[in-house]
Amino acid sequence: MKDIMGMMGKIKDMQAKMERMQEELAELECEGVAGGGMVTVRLTGKGLMKGLSIDPSMFKEDDVEILEDLIVAAHNDAKAKLEATVAERTKELTAGLPIPPGMKLPF
Repeated sequence: MKDIMGMMGKIKDMQAKMERMQEELAELECEGVAGGGMVTVRLTGKGLMKGLSIDPSMFKEDDVEILEDLIVAAHNDAKAKLEATVAERTKELTAGLPIPPGMKLPF
């Protein structure tokens, strides 16, 4: 019974920490770059695109497909960085709790 009460206390602490982490993630921004800096994408912690920067030299008719590919690559780079940051913060948050491997947080 003592173990269950201790676990419940840890869960309540984790909930409070999770709420703080959610607030921090909402303010977090990650930047993805492609084409050696020709295209830059900024994402919020929730994965919404906040900004897009394209080098003016990319605006040529014959470079449209390249530009499209660079935008996608920059977005994917930003998203990967964001996911890595979220995973690291979640790992710190759940340290010491018996959570099954592979369980994704935040829910």
